[in-house]
Amino acid sequence: MTASASFSAPPLIIPCVDIQSGRAVRLYEGDPDRETVYFDSPLAAARHWVSLGAGLVHLVDLDAATGRGENRAVIARIVAELGVPVEVGGGIRDRAGAETLLKSGVDRVVLGTAAVKSPELVAELIAAHGPERVVVSLDARGLEVATHGWAHGSGLQVAELTPRLAEAGLETLIFTDVTRDGTLRGLDRDLMREVRRLWTNTLIVGGGVANTDDVRLLAEEGIQGAIVGRAIYEGTLAYPVRL
Repeated sequence: MTASASFSAPPLIIPCVDIQSGRAVRLYEGDPDRETVYFDSPLAAARHWVSLGAGLVHLVDLDAATGRGENRAVIARIVAELGVPVEVGGGIRDRAGAETLLKSGVDRVVLGTAAVKSPELVAELIAAHGPERVVVSLDARGLEVATHGWAHGSGLQVAELTPRLAEAGLETLIFTDVTRDGTLRGLDRDLMREVRRLWTNTLIVGGGVANTDDVRLLAEEGIQGAIVGRAIYEGTLAYPVRL
């Protein structure tokens, strides 16, 4: 079955709450020094999207991802109080860190650098908790995967990693175009199409979603959804999305 043939539901738009220094922010091209603060309280940001109908919220601990600190207490409060499923990424380096989050009530952990460096970790977590609770995020410039909060190129191509992740039992992959993240430049159709070809299971993308044209592109390319931040915070894409 092809990716497009297996795709039937409208693309899922997942609100993102990026947390840096205890606030809800968005970064420009992943640069932690180029932030826009949207909410002083990440919990308030998450509650805002839930009030508009979000059934899943994507949290990123930017400080943990970049090694500048962590926001685990903030995340724990969001998980405890939000009332809808939450997935969390950023700075999850090992099995212990992932399982601490899962045991705290996080519905899905999102592995980035750790999955690139140790695909066997993905297999271990899936075996222990099931594929529905483990997601991998490949953040890339073009098709070269970036690691450590997007600060470093890994020298690895997406095409090298996707077979390993499929073999590990991964169901859901997040692909983020770092060069467009937080820029409102729109999705790169050719890049999205190539990643769709490389990953035939559930694909969620990020980086550059700006408006309903991008949501239509997702549908046309058979991509199941997108994680969206700046576009819904600034209103270039109305949320909830109606095509």
